[in-house]
Amino acid sequence: MSDAAASSAARAEILARIRAARSVVPSAGTGPSAVTEPEPPVVTVPRDYRGPGAAAGASLADLLADRLADYGALVRRSPAAGAPAAIAAVLRERAARRVAVPAGLPADWIAALPEPWPDQPRLDIAELAAVDAVITSVTVAIAQTGTLVLDHGPGQGRRELTLVPDAHLALVTPGRIVAAVPDAVAALDARSPLTWISGPSATSDIELNRVQGMHGPRTLIVIILDG
Repeated sequence: MSDAAASSAARAEILARIRAARSVVPSAGTGPSAVTEPEPPVVTVPRDYRGPGAAAGASLADLLADRLADYGALVRRSPAAGAPAAIAAVLRERAARRVAVPAGLPADWIAALPEPWPDQPRLDIAELAAVDAVITSVTVAIAQTGTLVLDHGPGQGRRELTLVPDAHLALVTPGRIVAAVPDAVAALDARSPLTWISGPSATSDIELNRVQGMHGPRTLIVIILDG
């Protein structure tokens, strides 16, 4: 057999094996060269993971407080009517006087601040670095993960306001706590600039030495207002 004939025979055998492996069959009515492949079997994926509205095992406020404390946040509880007194007490504990204030914060919260620094006109980076803390409300608090979500609407301000100061005082008002992440996603507007906060800003070096305050506030203080 000549080299050309041997090469042609080998090529034909290889192509035949490929067709057999792919289980191809001629497609009716589309010409001799058209092929079609069998449909792969449909695999049913179990979808029994937690969804919106799933109940948490403990009180949502208790679970949120536990998760926040586990992250290293400082947690306080207070009746909603006692918010100004709770704010003043926390700031006294930390000897914090200069507090950055976003637009839209409740007036009685602002009145509890020793030295409020309104973000109107906008505080520059040097001014933000000079304040002792920033105070905000939150849009949603996730009990299962201990996560606070800000959409930077009224009472929360722009993103720089909560990233530059060394301490962030966040107040969780009644009705803002949800059980799990799917509940939070359902309650949020994806078009907003969302910031998700799980504990103080921190990182670890190659030797696993934890350092706080690398990419945001070194201290996170959360007052959960019970209604």
